[in-house]
Amino acid sequence: MAVTRKPVVEVRRSQRRRRTVSAYRDGERVVVLIPDQFSRAEESEWVDRMLARLAAREGRLARSDAELLARARRLIDSYLPEYGSAAVPASVRWVTNQNGRWGSCTPADRTIRISHRIQDMPDWVIDYVLLHELTHLIVPSHNAEFWALVARYPRSERARGYLEGVAATAGIP
Repeated sequence: MAVTRKPVVEVRRSQRRRRTVSAYRDGERVVVLIPDQFSRAEESEWVDRMLARLAAREGRLARSDAELLARARRLIDSYLPEYGSAAVPASVRWVTNQNGRWGSCTPADRTIRISHRIQDMPDWVIDYVLLHELTHLIVPSHNAEFWALVARYPRSERARGYLEGVAATAGIP
């Protein structure tokens, strides 16, 4: 059984900071910035909370291609079960060269590429993008049949809105 050690934490208090708390990794230690008026109990509570947030963020960033393929198989089982192997990609991988789209699919060779830009987005957004690309293995175009299959995912409209908001903020067409 592996034992996870708590990282070295440096707490910096600020008289200018009133309510916000933030944390970042500086080499092997974690720096937590808190308001000066916090009690020791509040400090302890916020250090634990920020360590958990940092670990969750880093866990999302460490997502692998193997995890992406496993996620794809779960989505196929849940939303496209009747298509069986027709919906299974030959490969699914994270890529860093897609700056104008969230993902892409090449039905001819059954490959799916997902932009690294969504790695730290919520799981339900990643699931939507992945299901969108998996659906292209069944229906290559964006026709009514395609959108009906994508709409099986209960958070599809919400995820599309989220991505549209991110795109608008970042100036992505």
